[in-house]
Amino acid sequence: MLFNLRGLFCVTGFGWLADNLWPIVTGLIIPPTVNEFDYEPPWLKLGQNIGLLIGAAFWGVGSDIWGRKVSFNITMLIIAVFSISAGGSPNFVALTSLATVWSVGVGGNLPVDSAIFLEFVPASHQYLLTILSIWWAFGQLIGSLVAWPFIANYSCTTTTPGTNCPRSSNMGWRYFLFTMGSLMFVFWAVRFFIFKLYESPKYLMGKGQDEKAVEVVRKLAEHNGRTTTLTVEDLQAVDSAYSHKSDLVQTDPAKDEGHVNAAIRRQLTKFDSNHVKSLFASRKLAYSSTLLIILWALIGLAFPLYNSFVTYYLSTRGADFGDGSVYITYRNQVILSVIGVPGALLAGYLVELPILGRRGTLSISTILTGVFILVSTTARTSNALLGWNCAYSFTSNVMYGVLYAITPELFPTKDRGTGNAITATANRIFGIMAPIIALFADLTSSVPIFISGAIFLIAGVIALLLPFESRGKASL
Repeated sequence: MLFNLRGLFCVTGFGWLADNLWPIVTGLIIPPTVNEFDYEPPWLKLGQNIGLLIGAAFWGVGSDIWGRKVSFNITMLIIAVFSISAGGSPNFVALTSLATVWSVGVGGNLPVDSAIFLEFVPASHQYLLTILSIWWAFGQLIGSLVAWPFIANYSCTTTTPGTNCPRSSNMGWRYFLFTMGSLMFVFWAVRFFIFKLYESPKYLMGKGQDEKAVEVVRKLAEHNGRTTTLTVEDLQAVDSAYSHKSDLVQTDPAKDEGHVNAAIRRQLTKFDSNHVKSLFASRKLAYSSTLLIILWALIGLAFPLYNSFVTYYLSTRGADFGDGSVYITYRNQVILSVIGVPGALLAGYLVELPILGRRGTLSISTILTGVFILVSTTARTSNALLGWNCAYSFTSNVMYGVLYAITPELFPTKDRGTGNAITATANRIFGIMAPIIALFADLTSSVPIFISGAIFLIAGVIALLLPFESRGKASL
């Protein structure tokens, strides 16, 4: 298949979609699975977040070691296999275990996919990395649209979890998992069999593999009906000019060795701290990397604390207003998902405005997200609550669109996978705290909402302190 920007936008967008879809899926299946298995909901979220943590750390760092292409082709398959298997879960333990494993695949999507997209797209089109978050909004929308008919029409109506809710009368959440897992299989097939992905030339150059980098550039030019004059000598001349050649060239005397054990040893020798140290090579770069890690950590706590349990919250508040039915609850979830889509498009426009740029847009959208969460607690009618949550959904999609774009832009190419992995890992570690807090808090009260809103406000202020503005500049 012809390698082109539109195709790359789609296949990397699958990763954005999966990253938001599966936490939403877990939240959407909590009510019917609680009715069937009678468990504490935060345990399922905890299992999921542990898997997300493992996936973010493993696949992100791995993409800097064995390349972007391998990680890119595996993560979606893991999600598909184990999510479909989860649809047949006989009990809560099996469901949580399988959710943990599918989340290992989910956690690797963004660290890998953002690096791939940024390293192939020209500097003039880097704003598309922000617009990629529209796939993130689509993930929430697709999940909500599919869950609505399945769970609303094929769920038991018991009011006492664990009683009068046999599998035969509660198949909706299982149909939902089968459908979403099958969608992941389709995405994997498109990536693996249809779209021809080359290894990133920037990654290859960062590894000192100039010959392979030139070969990939020539293939890309040929596939797009163009020619290139780039040669290995050109790259070597740049290396010599900046005296980096000795640091970048890899000499592996066993590179042609075919023995399995030797191949494993070669990979293990590459696990060192150089990729991490490079993220803190100068005072300004260290400051930038530290703030990015803090931002991802804070949002990693605030977002799941609120959003992962929004279905429960809306249901209980709706019950207070007299409209807490399953149908109304999932209908409202679909409305919130639809509202998020234009937020992603707006983010792509705002980040290119000189007066705002990446930092300004990220700060304002994050602060507004916190504000709308806090004022939602003042709602006294179901429509008012839904309205505030719609505003939150809109601004949070703007926020995530910018955050997903600015993060890889501020990391050096050869260490981008590791940088993405560290920020994603911080995000997942704090995400694990959310269900732990939920285990000891009253989810039907406004307390988690106040905590989440306050954290977003703090994160919005921190965003203004980032030392680099990447608008109009090529990635490092």
